[in-house]
Amino acid sequence: MAARIQFARGIDEDVIPDVRITRSKDGSNGTATFYFQNPKALSNNMTEEITGMYLIDDEGEISTREVKAKFVNGQPDAIEAVYLMKSTNEWERFIRFMERYAEENDLGFTKS
Repeated sequence: MAARIQFARGIDEDVIPDVRITRSKDGSNGTATFYFQNPKALSNNMTEEITGMYLIDDEGEISTREVKAKFVNGQPDAIEAVYLMKSTNEWERFIRFMERYAEENDLGFTKS
């Protein structure tokens, strides 16, 4: 099973997001902010409601309800989703997902 992202169950998002990740100094928690420019989930022919962001891979599913649409001139333009990690285990699980997702979508990873 490929690593994929969905906003409505069963419908994979094709747009590759810009992802910014921060982590506390002690490693106990972190935040991942996903930004999708013109995602399929906001297109006019999408009838499915956005119920959250689901990160799905061989290990299972990670989800967040922190999903907001961004509008430009009254038109949906982007989706911003935030995933909060509250433990080292959640952090490590998220990183495993991102490594799979990045590999399958030819994404680079840069540390700042």
